[in-house]
This record gives sequence, structure tokens and C-alpha cells, in this order.
Amino acid sequence: MDIATIVGMLMGSVLVLLSIGPDNLQYFINFPALVMVMGGTSAAILINYPLSTVLQVMGVLGKTMKAKPINLNEILDQMVEFATVARRDGLLALEEKLQNLDDPFMLRGTQMIIDGVAPESVRAILTIELEQMAQRHAYGKGVVDNLGAFLPAFGMIGTLVGLVLMLQNLDDPSALGPGMAVALITTFYGALFANLFMIPLSGKLAARNTEEILSREIMIEGVLAIQTGESPNVIKERLMGFLPPKQRGGEAEDGD
Repeated sequence: MDIATIVGMLMGSVLVLLSIGPDNLQYFINFPALVMVMGGTSAAILINYPLSTVLQVMGVLGKTMKAKPINLNEILDQMVEFATVARRDGLLALEEKLQNLDDPFMLRGTQMIIDGVAPESVRAILTIELEQMAQRHAYGKGVVDNLGAFLPAFGMIGTLVGLVLMLQNLDDPSALGPGMAVALITTFYGALFANLFMIPLSGKLAARNTEEILSREIMIEGVLAIQTGESPNVIKERLMGFLPPKQRGGEAEDGD
């Protein structure tokens, strides 16, 4: 589970509630304003995207909060281990290792080199799969980006509706203050949900996408190097180039 995402959401929510104060919380609860913001945003998203896409993205957001960060060092070590087995016992000996593989991308690449698929075909197939994954992630992130844009927009629309209704009662000065407060609540809802949830989640999806692309690039280079019979030490040095300097174990560079 991604503790940082959960902690960040809970912390932000608690801090907002503490800032409002328990005695004032009742003034920030307004059902029509909530319907305007959430209902309007949901309607706009459904107009903009197919229902299947919206449901899929909601599922991805849930997985984002549950998923563990990708450990690039573990992937590198696994590639080196496979290279050691293949160099010592041959590519067919990797069949036994496939039973413990959880990553379908690495499983597919390793199976292809065991089956004797040409290196250029292995690279082409895995690269196509990688590019398609990146496109799917970009599409899903676009949905979340639009959620972050629609929420404050409908908050402003709700405020305008509230102001119009308030101006209809100018003959009652005592109602202007409460009316203005209610009108502004929709803007509050839209800004809060966008900036505390959707925009940060979009950033998390972008970070996840970068991690996954990098991990799969390591896998592609790793399986191709194993197929050509390179030594485990050479493969390790090659794949270390994908890692940030601070993760290379004593090879950090100045200024990085």
C-alpha cells in the first residue's frame, strides 16, 4: 500500500477540518452546493469520456493507493540472477524461474528468449507493449486532469448561481451575508476536491508511469543481453545506467 498517498489525503483533510473548527463546521455543509460540484463534474466527465473509461480510471486510482513503489534494484538483481543461470545452464534452465515471476512483462520477455525468438523481434514486441502501456496511462491521467479542472469550474458555476439567487433578495439586507456564504461554499468545495485529491493523484499517476516505463526498459535490455550470452557482470553494469546515481550503491555522482 502507498502509505504516502493515504497519509497525505488524511493529513490534508484533518488540517482543513481543524482550520474550520468544530464550531464552524456546520456552515461548510451544504448539500445543494455539493450536488452542483460533484454532480456537474461527473456529468462533464461522462460527456467527455466513455463510461467504461471512467470506471476503469476510478479503478486505477484505487490501485494507485494500494500499489507498492517499484524497486528497480530488485528488478536489476533478478536480471543478473537470470543471466547467471542462463550462462551456466543455458536458456532452457530459465523455464524453472518462470514459475516465480509475478510481472507479466518480464515473464513474456523471458519466455520469448527461451523459445528462441529473434532478438529484433523480442525488442519490437516488448517495445510495442511498452508504448501501448504508456498511452493507456497517459489517457487515464488525462481523465484525472480533467476532473481537477472541472471541479473548480463547477464550483464557480455554483457560486454564480448562488449570487443570482442572492441578488433576487436585495430587499432583505439581513439575508445578504448568509446568502453570500452559501454561494462561496461551492467554490470552496471545487477548489478543495481538486487541489487536495485530483491534482495530487494526477501527479502520482505520472510518477507511477515513469517508474513503470523505466522498470520495463530495464527488463527489455536485460532479457536481450541474456539472450546474447553476455556475462552477468557486464549486464549488471549496463543496467546500472538506468538507475539514479544514489541507487547505484556508492556510485553517486557529484551534482546528481
